[in-house]
Amino acid sequence: MKSSFLQTVRLSLNSLLVQKMRAALAALGIFIGTTTVIWLVAMGEGVSYQAQQQIKELGATNIIIRTKQPNSASDGQDASSRIKIYGLLRDDYRRIVENIPSIRRAVPMRELRFELRLGNRTADAKLVGCVEEHLELNRLEIARGRWLTPRDRGKKVVVLAHDAAKRLFPFEDPIGRTIWVGSEFYVVIGQTKPRMASAAIGGSFDARDYNMDAYIPLKTLRQRVGDLVMKRVGGGQGMDFIGETVELSQITVSVDNIDDVDETATIIETLLKKYHEKQDYAVVVPKELLRQAERTRAMFNVLLVVIAGISLLVGGIGIMNIMLATVTERTREIGIRRALGATRQHIIQQFLTETVVLTASGGLLGVLFGLLCGPLFRGLRSVVTMMSTDLLPPIVYTLEPRIAPWSVVLSLIISLSVGIVFGIYPARQAAYMDPIEALRHE
Repeated sequence: MKSSFLQTVRLSLNSLLVQKMRAALAALGIFIGTTTVIWLVAMGEGVSYQAQQQIKELGATNIIIRTKQPNSASDGQDASSRIKIYGLLRDDYRRIVENIPSIRRAVPMRELRFELRLGNRTADAKLVGCVEEHLELNRLEIARGRWLTPRDRGKKVVVLAHDAAKRLFPFEDPIGRTIWVGSEFYVVIGQTKPRMASAAIGGSFDARDYNMDAYIPLKTLRQRVGDLVMKRVGGGQGMDFIGETVELSQITVSVDNIDDVDETATIIETLLKKYHEKQDYAVVVPKELLRQAERTRAMFNVLLVVIAGISLLVGGIGIMNIMLATVTERTREIGIRRALGATRQHIIQQFLTETVVLTASGGLLGVLFGLLCGPLFRGLRSVVTMMSTDLLPPIVYTLEPRIAPWSVVLSLIISLSVGIVFGIYPARQAAYMDPIEALRHE
């Protein structure tokens, strides 16, 4: 059995070597198809990776834990003093950081509505008590001055957002100037660049305007303003005061892997539920961004599989065409083999073996060349860049091909399958010839 198979392979190789150019052209089609599959998948994976990174930067790996008022109006409220006590605690922040190892970064903040004043100019801003990581987390950029640093903790310094700065300093440089924040003076140390408001994304994130903020150290807010904030309600003789005690407005948690988001959010909810008797918090997971990341990857994969099928289908049709021509040319040889006792099964095996040898050799060479995608792409990019930096779109300069192991395996499987599928018809045509008519063929 083994010797018969080897004999068939040897006979097939000899037959292919008779027409070297034709065999080479047939294998070239599969070679190009296999290489194309690996290269396109690598480029697609590179683009997909960049898209995934951009989605991550939008906050797909963030979990937002917010303070919210309890559903019942009486929960957390002292009837005599009319003070509500609810929301996230500094102890919650500490427990989350210390007990959940998947967390890469946790950023607390407290925000209040405050009036900023400079002479007769006022700005109704959102006063944000934050830490140093707040700048990077919210993708803010400094236009003038500097951002908050650890040495500013407890000090009366403020960084103004773009629109807030323009309201108070329409024609002047605000850095180093002093403004009223509520009833106290603060020194302006920085100003942020304009930042587009974040749109509301389904139920995951609220719309947020960053241009009317005023940022002070979280420690300063706690020391100078405190956790208790009194609000005036009503007017005239019916005027009254109510108070709210809230330690933190929000904690933003980041994880390294999108796959860890749901699990980490569940752990956080369990941890908070243990220490909060009432539902005065909300854990928000960016499900829309997560689904968008999954859809992006799925679309790329579907597109690349379709391209793979088309590329190798073209190569398979070329092989079938060449094999049919080969059968016609070797009609007399087929007749002689049948007259000497070869069965139809032997003829089918021979022609199928020839086809598989062609596709396997083309496929293996295509894989080897396909694995050079990265170096060849970078080399070509360097050559084009030396000629002119304007010839390529900006994305090409940051794109890095990423070889997907599944594309190598898939291309080999498809190339061998193409050889078998498109070799069956020519092989059957050869096997079912009438031996007498085949011997008469000139």
